[in-house]
Amino acid sequence: MKKFDKYIIAILLVSGVSCTNNFEKLNINPTAPVDVQPELLLRKELFDYADQMSYEGFVAGNLLGQLFTAIDFNLFDRHSLTEPQYGGNPWPFLYENLRDNEILLAKSKGNAAYAVYEGPALIYKAYLASVLTDLYGDVPYSEALKGKEGNVTPRFDTQRDIYLGKGGIIENLDAAIAAITNYKGAPKLQGDIIFNGDLSKWKSFANSLKFKALMRISAKENVAEQLKQIYASGDYIKDATQNAVYAFTASQPNNFRMSTARIGDFNLFIMSETMDEILTKLDDPRKQVLFRPTANNANVYKGLLNGPDASKLSISVGNYSFSGRIFREDAGKLKANFLTSFEMNFLLAEAAEKGLITADAKVLYETGVSQAFDYWYSTMPANYLKTGPAAYKIGGANPIEQIITQKWIANIINGYEGWTEFRRTGFPKFKTIAASLNQNLIPVRMPYPTTEDALNNVNFKSAAEKTNKNSINSSVWWDN
Repeated sequence: MKKFDKYIIAILLVSGVSCTNNFEKLNINPTAPVDVQPELLLRKELFDYADQMSYEGFVAGNLLGQLFTAIDFNLFDRHSLTEPQYGGNPWPFLYENLRDNEILLAKSKGNAAYAVYEGPALIYKAYLASVLTDLYGDVPYSEALKGKEGNVTPRFDTQRDIYLGKGGIIENLDAAIAAITNYKGAPKLQGDIIFNGDLSKWKSFANSLKFKALMRISAKENVAEQLKQIYASGDYIKDATQNAVYAFTASQPNNFRMSTARIGDFNLFIMSETMDEILTKLDDPRKQVLFRPTANNANVYKGLLNGPDASKLSISVGNYSFSGRIFREDAGKLKANFLTSFEMNFLLAEAAEKGLITADAKVLYETGVSQAFDYWYSTMPANYLKTGPAAYKIGGANPIEQIITQKWIANIINGYEGWTEFRRTGFPKFKTIAASLNQNLIPVRMPYPTTEDALNNVNFKSAAEKTNKNSINSSVWWDN
């Protein structure tokens, strides 16, 4: 699979206005593709998300989540989110993936030979929708992607409807599970770079994603019975062999994007002070994998407070820890993360601790931690979960904070997850940044891009009014 597969998909738009009687015929390229095979669509959209969101996680998500900080003139790290620089605008590629996935879904329903793609396409639609609405709140959904039908100004659906309404996240996951369960056809799933065509793993992924979605809205809705049903089924991601991940290659074209970026761009991102303090408190050896010792002292790891104003602060980069070899020299070991066993076990542990399922929260937590160490090629110290600071409830520690903090560390490659979980739970505790451009407030949503104001003005204005003029301090529905 080539990195540039996405460019092979051409959408031909034929104008209804002509200057001559045969204008349409004259302006059709006879060699251009007019259709695409479903396996190419699936491969393209899965890789595109893996590539783009892992990059976004590195250059933007980890700034909002206070795992990294950025030196130089990065206004995004100072929480001016309308001024994205290296990343910070996932809206376009999320909708591009939703568009391509809608084509795949239509093919799966319109041709019996492609029916095998229906379940995965529904799961992927639910996945993309959850990422999109968790970042922005209310977004175009039910009327989106209907340009061919004449609707180029879709209304914004409420986040609750995107999760729980007709054709929403939960309903699509249920439909996907049914489609996979009922599929009896001979054709195999092709183009699957996550599970290599294994539908049973797609089904486990669907159940895991449903559990995650229900946990995300659990402060607003009574979801305990649904959570219990998923847990009782046992059909969810349990170990690394079932992880929904894409393994990057060591070299182009399918490598982690930052591994071949200019060294000057790569070295703009260093360990945050928040991350430094947490890993130091835990005496956590993953610090040596995720970061490098300072150039000035090979025995020292040091983070910097998020949001420095580079125009007023002189920073000697030799005193701080750059991101680790795993993101550059050893990036062939890196995996783009859709959903993993460690995250699932942390979700189960949280649900158990809150009484939403009946299970041993301590065992689930310890399993998640162990799997997270393995994921990051780290050896867990013998006392880490016994007498160390990470031991469950040790010294009266808040178990929910422990669970979410461990998930936050391990999800460093997973886009905006650390920030999203902070918004949902308040953990880990973030710091007030050095030179805030947002009144010393931690943003709680991404702003709608200016393109919506220009191209979908009426609906944009309505959505903006509900978010205090598109404020990044206006909470999404599940966070209210």
